[in-house]
Amino acid sequence: MTTSASPAWSRERAVILGVLLVLAAVAWGILIWQGRSASDEAAMGGMGLTMGMGALLFLTIWVVMMVAMMFPTAAPMILTFAQVHAGRRARGQGYVPTWIFVGGYLAVWSLVGVVAYGAAVGVTNLATGNMWLMDHAARIGGAVLILAGLYQLSPLKRACLAKCRTPLAFVLGSWRDGARGALRMGVEHGSYCLGCCWLLFVILFPLGLMNVAVMATVTVLIFAEKALPIGPRLGQLAAAVLIAYGALALAMPELLPTTGM
Repeated sequence: MTTSASPAWSRERAVILGVLLVLAAVAWGILIWQGRSASDEAAMGGMGLTMGMGALLFLTIWVVMMVAMMFPTAAPMILTFAQVHAGRRARGQGYVPTWIFVGGYLAVWSLVGVVAYGAAVGVTNLATGNMWLMDHAARIGGAVLILAGLYQLSPLKRACLAKCRTPLAFVLGSWRDGARGALRMGVEHGSYCLGCCWLLFVILFPLGLMNVAVMATVTVLIFAEKALPIGPRLGQLAAAVLIAYGALALAMPELLPTTGM
């Protein structure tokens, strides 16, 4: 399972990277447009944690969000998978298209979107008519930020991040032959990615699900954590910021945007 550095692979790499970046750029365009629409509607009244979206629209926007935020951060892993398969194809061995691996990865995050929608609807319904929850929504959001900051420092976060920071070691260590194996590898990588990043997505709810600035910041942080040598240090810095911001929100709720539950 050695990798290939042939001209054919160089062209294939450029195509795959180009497709990932184009899809991410289109997804960001959709999010920016949807974010403006959501802001206009939010100005007319609270819409809950789902921003007034039905299940189908929420899940569609969720998948678009994953493409926008996670394709750039997952690109090194996707390219490594494709490179190993390019080497196998050059040697006449079994070859699996990269999109199957990506499909497994997206399947994990799509399932998370279903869970997120159900949780958002449940919390919104619970808060309806519950004055205590409505009055303390911002403080609850502050507690979520503190929890996200603490998770950044947890052993589970470090273990999952270690898998995401070593694409070649992951691909070779988790290798499965065939299309089913590639799908399983994509699901496994998506699961590690979920373990690494899930609370960074939860904070989108108290900060605004369609807050493009927050989404961009989270994307940059995730990419830095996975790809840059100083990534773990930046993750620790992010933990300190989240904990500090959450603590301030507990003391001064007006500092935290509410979701209008």
